Amino acid sequence: MPRSHRPTKCIRVLLAEDQGMMRGALALLLGMEEDIDVVAQVSAGDAIVDAALAHRPDVALLDIELPGMSGLDAAAELHSQTPDCRVLILTTFGRPGYLRRAMEAGAAGFLVKDGPVEDLATAIRRVLTGETVVDPALAAAALSAGPNPLTARECDVLKASVDGATVSDIAAKLHLSESTVRNYLSSAIGKTGTRNRMEAMREARRQGWL
Repeated sequence: MPRSHRPTKCIRVLLAEDQGMMRGALALLLGMEEDIDVVAQVSAGDAIVDAALAHRPDVALLDIELPGMSGLDAAAELHSQTPDCRVLILTTFGRPGYLRRAMEAGAAGFLVKDGPVEDLATAIRRVLTGETVVDPALAAAALSAGPNPLTARECDVLKASVDGATVSDIAAKLHLSESTVRNYLSSAIGKTGTRNRMEAMREARRQGWL
C-alpha cells in the first residue's frame, strides 16, 4: 500500500539480513502490509544497535548468521539498550540450540524462513502485543534436545579453533595457558561425543550451541 494511504500508526520494523536479494524481497513484501513500515535495513550484525537507536523500530527482525556480529549477540544488546524494541529471529537454520540462545538473549520470537510472508507479518504483530512466537516444530525439537552441555569457556575455545588455529594460537587469543586450552578442548570433545576438536566444533555448530 502507498505510504500516503497507510494507517497513522504503523509498526516500525528494522530488518537485518546479509543477503541483499532476500533482504530486498522481505522489505518489499512486508512493506505491502498496511500496518507495517520497514524503517531500516542493515546487512551486518554490528550495525543493528546503531540502526535501532537511530530509527527506534518497534520490532527488529534479525537473521542469525550475520557478518560482524551474530543476530543472537545483537539481540542481547538490543534487549539491553532498546528494551522497548521486540526482537524476532528469522533464520534458515532451525537449530534447537539457536532457539534456546535466542530466548536467553531476550528474543520474543523465532521463525524459520520457509514460511509464508503472511505468517511473518502476523508474528510481527503478535510479538508487539507481548506474545512469544516460536515455530512449533522447533520448539518441540528444543525440548527434546535438552540444554547446551558446553560451558561458555568451552564454546569460546571451540570458536577460536576455526581455520586450523593451533593450541598456542587459541591460548594467545583467549589469554589462557596452553594446558587450560587443552583441558577445555578435551572436555568439549567428550561432551559432543566426537573424536577431535574440529568434529566437536562442527557438532556444536550443528546443534546451534556456537
